[in-house]
Amino acid sequence: MDEYEVTLPLPGARLPGRLAVPRGADGVVVFAHGSGSSRHSSRNRAVAAELEDAGFATLLFDLLTAEEDQDRAQRFDIGLLTERLSGAVQWTAEQDTVAGLGVGLFGASTGAAAALRTAADLPDRVAAVVSRGGRPDLAGAGALERVRAPVLLVVGGADTAVLGLNEDAAARLGGEHRVHVVPGATHLFEEPGALEQVAAAALDRFTATLRPR
Repeated sequence: MDEYEVTLPLPGARLPGRLAVPRGADGVVVFAHGSGSSRHSSRNRAVAAELEDAGFATLLFDLLTAEEDQDRAQRFDIGLLTERLSGAVQWTAEQDTVAGLGVGLFGASTGAAAALRTAADLPDRVAAVVSRGGRPDLAGAGALERVRAPVLLVVGGADTAVLGLNEDAAARLGGEHRVHVVPGATHLFEEPGALEQVAAAALDRFTATLRPR
């Protein structure tokens, strides 16, 4: 597998990232981290490692600069996060190592809202969306109704408030969707085996949507 430290020229900033490309990759999954997190998120990196082992390329990058991340309002600026994520998706199409591969999005917390808006805005580029403990409600009803890519919303069974928000958002989604509940898991999926269940569910979704038949 080849790994690259990259700099993405995105709206308003040049942001660092890590692109990992297994030999013969079947698709590329772009990660959108949540509020207060970064490309170094241990949870996202654990999920990315499982996807890479299964033959998917992954891109983890920062959605905000260090200065922007100090501002809570910008952490929750879904429009800005969507611009950055959409720019990253377009950037993958320009990289020889992953150009032409199907694109999936994996979003956590606020990153899930940006992933769904990006899927709504780029229906020809985004083949699937997976959310981990996400806030899809923040994408807005209009964007949710426009999403046509298959969506998997993974939520902890003990994360009751977020589970309710996910169920409400799912009812507004315009395309194929499913809410996958990890029994007993809390918001950060810190319980033994919980994050492994997230990774397995994500792998199933991306295998079904990104891997060439």
